[in-house]
Amino acid sequence: MSDVLGNRGRLSEEEYFRKKNQEAIEKLREKMKIAQQAKEAGESTMRCPRCTGKLTEIKFEEVMIERCDHCGGVWLDPGEFGELVQKDTTGWFTRWWGGD
Repeated sequence: MSDVLGNRGRLSEEEYFRKKNQEAIEKLREKMKIAQQAKEAGESTMRCPRCTGKLTEIKFEEVMIERCDHCGGVWLDPGEFGELVQKDTTGWFTRWWGGD
């Protein structure tokens, strides 16, 4: 009798985890769909690390950077900072970060 109950318990446990895995897969698919739609529309799905506002890509000194639409914070991807320093040969940016 305990063997029958053990099998039933294992089956319901397997069913529970199968349902949880399926839910997680569906959530991931929905996130990927939203991200793809945003990309096709030229929008960003990135969020501000400071306030979780939406980051919008803007062009500054011919370099694409991200700015938060809520707090106004500016976020640079790897390499963008170096590009901005190279373009600013006489301004405050170079004096602050690259000056001797």
